[in-house]
Amino acid sequence: MTTPRYRCAACGNLTRFDVTVTRRTRAFFHYSIGGELSVEDEDVLDERVEDVVCRWCGSGKAVEAVEAVDAVAPTGETAPADSPGR
Repeated sequence: MTTPRYRCAACGNLTRFDVTVTRRTRAFFHYSIGGELSVEDEDVLDERVEDVVCRWCGSGKAVEAVEAVDAVAPTGETAPADSPGR
């Protein structure tokens, strides 16, 4: 599952959001002899974003999902997503 990028149309925020998500998962629980739990091989079976609120201005109605933009090369050209070091 891909995670969307968000933008607040009210204030322009692109970096800080409170996101409420409900997930249904399947995982392998491995307990040590001492009783400590280690969760391994967790698969997300279903995921629903319930609410997204801008952390800067508090708006939830103005937040929109936007397409992720590829890294921009120093020359201003868009670099391929699989470029090394990006």
